[in-house]
Amino acid sequence: GYGTGSGGTVTQATSKSTAVTLNKPSGQITTNTGSLSANAAVSFTLTNSRIGANDTMSVSITSGATAGAYVVQVDAVAAGSCTVSIRNMTAGALAEAIVIQFNVIKGAIA
Repeated sequence: GYGTGSGGTVTQATSKSTAVTLNKPSGQITTNTGSLSANAAVSFTLTNSRIGANDTMSVSITSGATAGAYVVQVDAVAAGSCTVSIRNMTAGALAEAIVIQFNVIKGAIA
């Protein structure tokens, strides 16, 4: 795992689609409380200089969310960034500040 000082936090400013920047190998993203419609998805970019093109991103919801209401995943990874998607799996709109934990898992193809 990562030691003390390897992590950080960042909060989205204006909506759940607002990009965030955190240049740490591990951290937490707190989403904006903006409403997410029933069975809808939204994506945002995490800009992070620690992410390499061949890395794997681990993401999970740690708090702030109705249990079982969301799915969070990484859709794309590139050098310096990734795209994170959140889907509301319920039949109603939700407006919660979801805390997402991420970890960069270093990878190689050669």
